[in-house]
Amino acid sequence: MRASNLLLIGIVFMLQPAIAEESVRWPDGAKVAISLSYDDALGSQLDNAVPALRQHDFKASFYLTLANPTVMERLSEWRDVAASGHELGNHTIYHPCRGSLPDRDWVNADLDLDNYSLTKAHDEVIMANTILHMIDGRHERTFTPPCADQLAGGENYVDAVESQFIGVKTRDKGMAKESSFLHFPSEVSGEELIRYVRDHTRDGVLLNILFHGIGGDHLSVSAEAHAELLQFLADNGEVYWVDTYINIMRHVSKQARD
Repeated sequence: MRASNLLLIGIVFMLQPAIAEESVRWPDGAKVAISLSYDDALGSQLDNAVPALRQHDFKASFYLTLANPTVMERLSEWRDVAASGHELGNHTIYHPCRGSLPDRDWVNADLDLDNYSLTKAHDEVIMANTILHMIDGRHERTFTPPCADQLAGGENYVDAVESQFIGVKTRDKGMAKESSFLHFPSEVSGEELIRYVRDHTRDGVLLNILFHGIGGDHLSVSAEAHAELLQFLADNGEVYWVDTYINIMRHVSKQARD
């Protein structure tokens, strides 16, 4: 994803409504579940985000764009990320987005979802799962659609692949719509990040905070601001349950069954 994708900066997306009528109960009496995730397989995530998370023993989700050279160039480090308990999620191979939407002149015609067939989009996502398995050996996965786009050639490709995943960001099944939020921060302070969390703190809420660059790369949040947020979450561990998105979705599914 290029830095010119300003459409996502600072936007808060309420995730699609689900059928649940009661609030989800989080482990150990926490009010809010926090999914920290990092898109696009960026070097600054390995350099800055992973060490910061390690300081607090937080586990997060890294959604790899597999064509990013950083995947191959730093493959052993991504394997170490998975081995230490973080999640490697599916963010497709080539990061296709819809070029017809506003401010999308940066989208390459070959990677324009509007020019994809449903079959092409489906096959790319499934192949990405295969490659991720070759990296971390895991069979279960979650998915974040690039640019939050769901249509390929006018058809919903997320519908076509959803059964392959434990969870899909933008579709938190089992969560009431007023309890699940997705936030794309960029160029914000630690104080602003903490304020966002505080403003959404109430029983049964899931906050998906989706980062890109940390102290570098594109759509970046400074390493200092990121560290301030992590320290706040660590200092208030009785309120905030921080875990990988796949573990959170497993918890939601288990509670729905119980």
